[in-house]
Amino acid sequence: MAGNVTDAIVLDGVHKRYGEKRALDGLDLTVGAGTVHAVLGPNGAGKTTAVRIMSTLLRPDAGRVTVAGLDVRERASDVRRRIGLLGQHAAVDEQLGGRQNLEMFGRLYHLGARRAGSRADELLERFGLADTGRKAVKQYSGGMRRRLDLAASLITEPDVLFLDEPTTGLDPRGRAEVWGAVRSLVGGGTTVLLTTQYLEEADQLADRISLIDDGRAAAEGTSDQLKALVGGDRIDVVLRDASRLAEAAALLGSPGSLLDPDRRLISAPAPDRMAALTGAVRALQEAGIEAEDIAVRRPTLDEVFLSLTGRPGGGEPVGEQAVRETKAAA
Repeated sequence: MAGNVTDAIVLDGVHKRYGEKRALDGLDLTVGAGTVHAVLGPNGAGKTTAVRIMSTLLRPDAGRVTVAGLDVRERASDVRRRIGLLGQHAAVDEQLGGRQNLEMFGRLYHLGARRAGSRADELLERFGLADTGRKAVKQYSGGMRRRLDLAASLITEPDVLFLDEPTTGLDPRGRAEVWGAVRSLVGGGTTVLLTTQYLEEADQLADRISLIDDGRAAAEGTSDQLKALVGGDRIDVVLRDASRLAEAAALLGSPGSLLDPDRRLISAPAPDRMAALTGAVRALQEAGIEAEDIAVRRPTLDEVFLSLTGRPGGGEPVGEQAVRETKAAA
């Protein structure tokens, strides 16, 4: 896979093993500069390993990786100066205030005291934390902590920002706060690579999405292109009387309908969302079939994954060797 001058990240045939465990198996990935690119997959698919390699925390066993036009093997120090990284776990000190945390990160990046303070103020304002800057982080909500984490990863104004499952464990409000913060980065030209298990998160944020399975790219495209691979939107109808499922399915007349008698559910393709919804309501009313619930929805990540791989995805822990290698490279 050849990159070009507009590519911020290129992975070409990247392999990584932890003992007998194959984490990456010839992974190819290209991310355009100034875009948000999401990498989707279940736990254990290789997402975090890929991020660790791209951010120079691990060395690949084989293959080539460039970030911001720099080879991560040959110019690791230069790469580190061009990137920011937000991991799955908070990196801020909960005993310090938000501003103190950002000043500390600034000094760690060798900014002078004055510049570190002014940069902290800029970032607190940018992420809606200016009025909480002196409050101890332990008093922050989950969403506020992750926004502060984001701010800390931007101290040096990186060209490329890696977000490794940034909203795991957050409630819907906290997730929305982080999404808003990520959107604010895009206009400034930062390239964002986002790993996530949530299709909705990729829908909200990403220009393009790569789905990986067992360390390989299974599919890539826009959100709509990926969903089209599994038939696009679906309409779910829950009936009050399960005995009328077959009759209702015939009325909906959609090839590819699925019936679940235990849940009294019909799930049918809905290429035109509004037409499918209004048509289903009208047809059921005219037939005197009572629906308990009707909803049009997009495919879930599980449905996309199952369609492309033929099996469900499952999580697995990172081995001790991976932990040792990460510590050694850091």
